[in-house]
Amino acid sequence: MRVLVTGAAGYIGWAVVHELLASGDQVVALTHRTDTSFPATVEKRHADLLDRASLTAAMENVEGICHLAALTHARASVEHPTRYYRANVTGTLNLLDAMTESRQGPVSRIVLASTCQVYGAPELQPISEDADVRYINPYAASKVAAEQLLGWQAATGAVGATTLRIFNAAGAAAGHGDLDPSRIIPKAVAVALGSAPQVNVNGDGTAIRDFVDVKDVARAFVLALHASEPGGHAIYNVGAAPASVLDVIAAVERVTGRSVRVQHQPAHRAEAPTLTADTSRIRAALGWRAESSALDRIVHGQWSAVTQNVP
Repeated sequence: MRVLVTGAAGYIGWAVVHELLASGDQVVALTHRTDTSFPATVEKRHADLLDRASLTAAMENVEGICHLAALTHARASVEHPTRYYRANVTGTLNLLDAMTESRQGPVSRIVLASTCQVYGAPELQPISEDADVRYINPYAASKVAAEQLLGWQAATGAVGATTLRIFNAAGAAAGHGDLDPSRIIPKAVAVALGSAPQVNVNGDGTAIRDFVDVKDVARAFVLALHASEPGGHAIYNVGAAPASVLDVIAAVERVTGRSVRVQHQPAHRAEAPTLTADTSRIRAALGWRAESSALDRIVHGQWSAVTQNVP
């Protein structure tokens, strides 16, 4: 299958590109960046999600889409809600329209990267896809709106759509780790490396989150894309390894053999004590398994990626 990947130069996008290649698919990478060195077999195209004409042109000879391009920081979305809706909702709307306007005929498959933040902080754990959406920031709300757009478009029979609600993607794929220091694993690894002074921990560090290796996330995209059928919209959780903040720090120290300095600060009142994924649906429907998501293995991937160019 010839697959267009939006956000191909991003952290998860990079992993999806390489997983598609490994599965025998042809990849068209849609990106704004000019400095990204994709494998030679990847075709690069440039388009803006807010520019319908460029998007329509980018659909040439494409059969499916993995849609990862988005703004993704919850705190920033509170300060810039219109920016997040414009990128995440209008961008998805334009993409869906461009799929139907392709000169070679409609593009019939799409997989959307969504987030566990659409659930808010439900009491019942692990969280199933049937849980109510209780988004508490514009980022999550924009993702819910994008999911709904996919659902309505699929209901017309124009596309087969899948939404992947990703919990905490981590680790590395094809030599690329997570560069976002706001997330616990890259931050703890940076402290172990000596490029950050400390990890700030809210409360006692016992809050549990669900981590999943980025390679396992990428495999979910490939499986979902190939399984999609026009008229259907499937929603799946993607998670694997529940761990507390203290568990993550201990794993980083264990894997790296270095200490990680921790600074405790007051807990956030709104922070849920536990957020874990029920993944029974994706395992049953797609045969997906978390093959690389043991916590130490995730940390090792991140550590190897960030130290490969360090003397």
